[in-house]
This record gives sequence, structure tokens and C-alpha cells, in this order.
Amino acid sequence: MSLIETILQRAQSLHVPLSVHFDLTYRCNERCEHCYLDHRDLGELRTERVKEILTDLAEAGVFFLTLSGGEPFLRQDLFEILEHGRSLNFNIKLKTNAVLISPSEAARLRDLFVERVQVSVYSVRAEIHDGITKVRGSLDRTIEGIRALRAARVAVSIANVLMSSNASDFDGVRRLAQELGAQYTLDPTVTPMMDGDASILEHRADADTLRKIFRNPAIVGNVEEFCAPPAAVDDDILDGFSCSAGHTACYISPYGDVFPCVQFPMTCGNLRDRTFREIWDKSPQFAELRSIHARDLHGCSSCGHLGSCSRCPGLAYLEGDMRGPSTADCEKSFLRTGVEVPGLRSRINAPMQGKLVQIQV
Repeated sequence: MSLIETILQRAQSLHVPLSVHFDLTYRCNERCEHCYLDHRDLGELRTERVKEILTDLAEAGVFFLTLSGGEPFLRQDLFEILEHGRSLNFNIKLKTNAVLISPSEAARLRDLFVERVQVSVYSVRAEIHDGITKVRGSLDRTIEGIRALRAARVAVSIANVLMSSNASDFDGVRRLAQELGAQYTLDPTVTPMMDGDASILEHRADADTLRKIFRNPAIVGNVEEFCAPPAAVDDDILDGFSCSAGHTACYISPYGDVFPCVQFPMTCGNLRDRTFREIWDKSPQFAELRSIHARDLHGCSSCGHLGSCSRCPGLAYLEGDMRGPSTADCEKSFLRTGVEVPGLRSRINAPMQGKLVQIQV
């Protein structure tokens, strides 16, 4: 077992919040058609409160910190926040569309030793990328920002969300990443909006597209291993958890709401009136989530895919039951292996029961 695996295992056993994703703003200079956020500013946390929260996170044991948005460069205090985060020895990843990154910003990120900058690119064709972002010229400006980062020797990861509108463009984005010396990730996940609105799910890539992706060695590596039938489910799997959300990781909104994950909009408390440690240790929502083992999942516990499924409890929650299946992940398991998932067809045909999130401001 590697050192990081040992640390993660130990953190999970002790419920140490090793990793936090903190959105500094929901405001954005793009309007991506698949985005799950409301871009209005409903009262963002002020600079000093953000810095106080970061100090609290460090004291709670957080090491990996992801700062994102919206577009974080729309906050004029971004570098002040980054400087404070680095003074606390966080390993920081920054998510941005890079439109506002010039050589000077890139150099400052390098000097602060930001571990990695993740940038979304949807296509190398401007008409597709700009059509998704709804901003003319955004592809060119994003690539300029990435080039500035790489010239400053900042590590970059290009994130490519796979949708119906760019389903044929992923290979071009992958080659662009290679040309720029950036990592490349392809993600077919499109989630409902945080208020439960499921209308944006119409942008999800179809089954034929996903099936082809899952059989592309340039994307998944060893296809035979990736698409292998699921292994037998044993007690170790049944005693495990779906993911790290609420166990070693959580999400903080620009308004101080604490959720298990950015894709799991179950409010566990708000940092305007409670400390992070208080919410992490005493929230009944976190306590309930941590009590759920794989054997407690409705339908999933008896499914042969349990050990290899990418089930997202947040998406299951948005479908009406955080102890139930996540339909999109059920479908991915089926398309990947060809092995039928019990009840999949009936769940796909059923309407989504979105849960509304009460945002505290």
C-alpha cells in the first residue's frame, strides 16, 4: 500500500476532512449550457471570513484544497486568499476557465506553488466550445491562458466534459492537451442543477457515445480490464462506502453552506453561524451519511456491479434517495461491461425527483 493510500485509509477511519472543495464565487464570465450553478451573487463570504475558514480547515486536518467557482478570477481578492492558503501549507488546486489568466497571473500562481490548475476545454472547434460557453472567442482566450500557465511552468489539467454537443470532439481536445504538455481527463457526468432542476440532463452523451468511449484504449487504458464483468461481491465491499464524500472530503459554497460534495447538495450546516469543526463533527446529516454502508443501499447491495460501480450518492440523493442507486452510474456500469443492471430500464424511464436546496445567505 502506498503512503497516500495509507493516509487516506487512516483519514477515513478517523473521519478526518483531508480534502475540501471551496467555491469562492458562483459568478462566471461564461454561461455554459450544462452548468449546474445559479450565477447570481446571493451574498458571497467576505475576504476575512474566507481566510478565517481556511485557518479552521487547516486546524481540522485538511491538506488538499480545491478553490473554484463559478470563475474564481472574478474575485479581486483571489491572490490574497491563495497567499493565505499557502501560508497554511495547503496543497492547492485551482479550477478556472483561464480566460482571465495572463502571463503575470500565471507567474504569481507559479510563485505561490499552486499544485495544479484545472481548465475546462470542450472542443478544439471554436463554434462548438464557444457554443457551449455562450461566449464568442472563449476558446482562443482559454488556450492563451493555458499557454501562459505552461510557459510559467504551472502544471495544467484539461478537463473535457463529454456531452451530446461535443461527442465527436474529445480526441481533438486530448491531442491539444498533449501539445500543451497538460494532463487530460474526460468526464461524461452532467448533473442536475443544485436547486434540483434536471432539465440540463438533456445535454448528457447518449449510450452509443459512452459505449464507444469505454472501448477506446486512448481514454480508458486496458479495455479488457476496464470492461471486464464485475467481480464477486464480498463482505469487504458490503462493509465499505460509496465514496469519500462526508468521510474524508466535503464542499463549501460561496455562501458558507457545507455539503458532503459539490454533487451532493444536502446542506449540513452554514459557516456564518457555526465553525467548520462543529459542522464536520456534529452535523446530523454527516452522521447519517457516515452510517450508510454499501450493504445498506436499496437495490445496490444485491447488485453484482456493487464492487466496480461508480455510484454517486449525491446523484442518488437528487433522484430522491441517497441510499438508492444513481441511474446514470447504473447505465455506465451496463454500457461498460454489457452485464445487465437489475431494474435499470425502469429507473431510467421514471421521472427524476429533484430535491430543492435551501441556500442560506
